[in-house]
Amino acid sequence: MKQIIHYPLMTVVLIGVVGDTAIAQLDSRKTQKQQSALQQLAALETNTLVAVAQTTPKIDQKTALNLVWKLPLVQRKAREIQRLSQGKIKVSAIVDSVPTPTQPYYTVRIFEDDPNNYNYTIYWFRVSSSTGVIEALDIIENKYVALEEWRSQIRRRR
Repeated sequence: MKQIIHYPLMTVVLIGVVGDTAIAQLDSRKTQKQQSALQQLAALETNTLVAVAQTTPKIDQKTALNLVWKLPLVQRKAREIQRLSQGKIKVSAIVDSVPTPTQPYYTVRIFEDDPNNYNYTIYWFRVSSSTGVIEALDIIENKYVALEEWRSQIRRRR
């Protein structure tokens, strides 16, 4: 009879000890997961705040387009193409992309607007959405450079 009473008591004691240990381990894991989630949330909030601050444009799309269109080199090229085509081909500009958190620039494309539905790109520019600084695409190096450097490259290539 002692054995019969003894086994249930031992079972209760073992379950209590093992159960408490298992519950403590679960609580520890839960706490670690909560801390990890809080750290990730804090990192996301920080990144989101920076990204929002970077995409706040000080200039709009129309201003960026006008800044590029008024460049003397662009105007000179537009007149040259119109003169050589005897007015059949005009030069146009379009904003090809708008600022994003990773690329805070307007990308502006200058192209020949041919009535035969061919649009040949002449120049690519990017305009900083916060400062309005214009950079030109150096197609040989495939990178954007300052306007002064780009102009000097064009002079050397002539």
